[in-house]
Amino acid sequence: MRRLGRRQFTAGIGATLLASPLVRLLNGEAQAATPTVAKRLIVFFTPNGTVHKHWRPTGTETSFTFAAGSILEPLNRLRSKLLVCDGLDFVGADNHDPGMAHMLTGSGTASSATAGMSIDQYIANKLGQGSRFKSLEFGVQTSLWGSSRSTRMSYSAPGVFVSPEDVPLNAYQRLFGTAGSSSGEAERLLRRRKSMLDVARTDLSALSTQVGSEERIKLEQHIEALRQTEQALAAASTTACSPGQAPAIIDAKANANFPTVGKMQMDLLVNALACGMTRVASLQWAHTIAPQVFTWAGASEAHHELSHKVDSNTAGVASFVKCERWFAEQFAYLIDALQARPDLSSTTGGTLLDSTIVVWAKELGDSRLHTCRSVPFILAGGSGTPFRFGRYLRYSSAPHQKLLTSVCQGMGLTLDTFGDASRSTGPLDGLV
Repeated sequence: MRRLGRRQFTAGIGATLLASPLVRLLNGEAQAATPTVAKRLIVFFTPNGTVHKHWRPTGTETSFTFAAGSILEPLNRLRSKLLVCDGLDFVGADNHDPGMAHMLTGSGTASSATAGMSIDQYIANKLGQGSRFKSLEFGVQTSLWGSSRSTRMSYSAPGVFVSPEDVPLNAYQRLFGTAGSSSGEAERLLRRRKSMLDVARTDLSALSTQVGSEERIKLEQHIEALRQTEQALAAASTTACSPGQAPAIIDAKANANFPTVGKMQMDLLVNALACGMTRVASLQWAHTIAPQVFTWAGASEAHHELSHKVDSNTAGVASFVKCERWFAEQFAYLIDALQARPDLSSTTGGTLLDSTIVVWAKELGDSRLHTCRSVPFILAGGSGTPFRFGRYLRYSSAPHQKLLTSVCQGMGLTLDTFGDASRSTGPLDGLV
């Protein structure tokens, strides 16, 4: 047998590797391109549906605009980054509370393939294991009325809420831990926090042996959340990411501070993504019966009250449109912030937005009718996702489960339906 020297052997391997694509082509084998998948997901929620005639774009699929004075006019300059989806229905759900519960879960139950989880939590469970935080939930006055179906959109299991953090300073401390403290003070604070978590976890573990199966599932979810928090605390003091300036101490529940809290939360969310702390984040503005009065937008009645003004009340509808335009401005702020930050995880450059899917979701269609028909959805992102942006897509009563399925597939997950499989299967046509 002829023996090859090291140099000959190495050269032979190199030639084989270089030639193998050519050999496959000569043999008629087509090489499939590596599919593009997004790296990150953001869910951006605003409440109380819309007034469609003031929301809908004008024009065609690829040549559309947002009319002067319309709700989405502040997004005109960002049209190339958007997918406007019109005509999606929550099949089997109507009204505020059901809309909130079904919006991100796709009406899934414990027996569904997605186990009744909301899309953010499902994707986080699949893709977030290597992240410091599987997911991050930011809120703006979501808990003024406590924790219930009307105030929560994220679910880790049927009936198990994932509550957002409404206080920016608390969110900052969770992200960056003891940043800014002296080493001794930081170590003492870290030990105290871990000790409190140990006690809570021990108590919950003991309690789980004394309750029924349904309650045990919820307790196990809480124990898992404590474990993740403990891991995050351990990593907090070693992160190389700059924490930036801590948010000011303000009353996060005060009506007048609603805009300030929202901006703080968006800045923290973008910084967390830029630092690679998580791949999944959400921002929930208020809740489905939002009591805030948008004085900064010229309103004198609560957002929820304005959302039910009939067309004959032109002043009331005009005030609601101003409030919704303000939300569109906040969405634009978030998109701009993502575009302004480089994607440090990319070897080819680009911004955070390029490889992120942002979903602006609502829980109602026309809120005056209390229906979940033609619920408005807007997606944003760039070339690092499989979606083709810069388009206005019109559907006829398409189940919104198809959109949720498409988002999961856009993140690289393999599944045929999200939520209730009896309602729909397959992705939403036209996104890719």
